[in-house]
Amino acid sequence: MRASTGNPAAPRKGRLDIWELLIRLVLIIASLACLLPFLHVVSKSLSSDSFVIANKVFLWPEGITIEAYKKIFADASILRSLYISVIVTVLFTILGMVLTICAAYPLSRTQFKGRRVITFIFLFTMYFSGGIIPDYMNINNLGLMDTIWSLVLPLSFSAFNLLIMKTSLTSSIPVSLEESARIDGAGHFRILISIVLPLSKPIMATLALFYAVGRWNAYQDALFYIKHETDLRPLQLKLYYLVIQASESFQLEATQVSLSNPEVLKASVVVFATLPILCVYPFVQKYFVQGVMLGAVKE
Repeated sequence: MRASTGNPAAPRKGRLDIWELLIRLVLIIASLACLLPFLHVVSKSLSSDSFVIANKVFLWPEGITIEAYKKIFADASILRSLYISVIVTVLFTILGMVLTICAAYPLSRTQFKGRRVITFIFLFTMYFSGGIIPDYMNINNLGLMDTIWSLVLPLSFSAFNLLIMKTSLTSSIPVSLEESARIDGAGHFRILISIVLPLSKPIMATLALFYAVGRWNAYQDALFYIKHETDLRPLQLKLYYLVIQASESFQLEATQVSLSNPEVLKASVVVFATLPILCVYPFVQKYFVQGVMLGAVKE
């Protein structure tokens, strides 16, 4: 009788794995659900008014024109809003990362007494908040209304990002490195700058992206806190005003030119507001993937 040389546990070549097929199908559907709406918006922004009004624009522009983008760049208020959004996002991200790192590092050290209680206090704020009205009254009493700091200071610290940073520092920074640095006479600030931060680039890039995207897409706080200083309106608030006026005849502030169909202008502003994030993401994608996968593999 001829002995079998194959491994019965090994999968046969060409065998159809139904679960792998389902996973790929779900990923394809999820990817298309994210991609197709954006392609539709881009196509609408590059199409002429007549085709958009006739609902003939789907995934490819009809009657290609860039008139909507010309009107955007001709409107000084939109360009000014873009500048305000960039400044606010940069300040917000830097301040948020500084606060998160300075809070996460001591809470990740085992020799820090009371760290569990303080961590619970931060965690408690994720479940309960004061509400919109107390926040508004607080900003008003501090004299931050109609200032750029009303968009930077209130939300510059995230307890969720703090817990992620704390967990990352606890699991990824070897205790032996800190002990060796202490033997050499290094203090906490020296350990943080020379050891902890260089080893935490993936999670720092991930949290910085979270802060930046969250601030860039936010408009509700600007709607509440920026009332009279129209020069301080961020780009997303400008986009919000375009959306609520979609059914009306919209008129650009600077050029005094009315569009026959505001949907084209809305689509062009959406693309205009999304492009900066799309340009930044490829540069942090490597660190973002490493930060998301951090802690997924245990030795």
